[in-house]
Amino acid sequence: MELQHSLWGHLPLLLQSSSWESVEYILQALWRTRRTGLDDTDRKIIREMLGLSSDSDLDPLVLCLRILMRKCVYENICKDEIHKLFPKEVLPELQRCLTLLLQKFQQEWREDAHKDMVSLPRLKAMTWNMANQSVDATDPFAIINLKLQDDTRSLSGEAEVKFQLSKDTLGTMLNSLYLIRDQLSNPDDTSNEQEQPDQAGTA
Repeated sequence: MELQHSLWGHLPLLLQSSSWESVEYILQALWRTRRTGLDDTDRKIIREMLGLSSDSDLDPLVLCLRILMRKCVYENICKDEIHKLFPKEVLPELQRCLTLLLQKFQQEWREDAHKDMVSLPRLKAMTWNMANQSVDATDPFAIINLKLQDDTRSLSGEAEVKFQLSKDTLGTMLNSLYLIRDQLSNPDDTSNEQEQPDQAGTA
């Protein structure tokens, strides 16, 4: 709690911006980079807006604003109560400006936060190759490489997953995929939903 109170003293740096539109840009940039942090370009732009010479001057302000934004978005605070987030030592002009901006974006940011929680990566590409193909091999298997895309991440959200499949486990997987295909074709029919048992020898 003491840390948060000490950070409020950095909010007046926002008054060094040329306009409240600049403050709005800063808040939007912080929200856009909520998962990744500000990159060098964002930091340079914001420092120039506020006339700051180094990141050491910027970082406490960024931390204070992020705490404020998280409270506004993730805590049970309605639009008309946002002004109560500020202690008395914050200048009335700053309170008024930040309150209006947080009220403006609260619903949009909450919707984004909800999407962050429910969005799953999607399959972007799939490749495979055979392994263990020697003449004496008694248990050949395929290496499957899945490339996944996470659209909720600001930077490149690509990830790769590799796994191996034997003939038996491939059969189990195909059966499951056929059931999924049928379910997607007829979503009202839940009779196809079932859990496939583990197969002995699964890699």
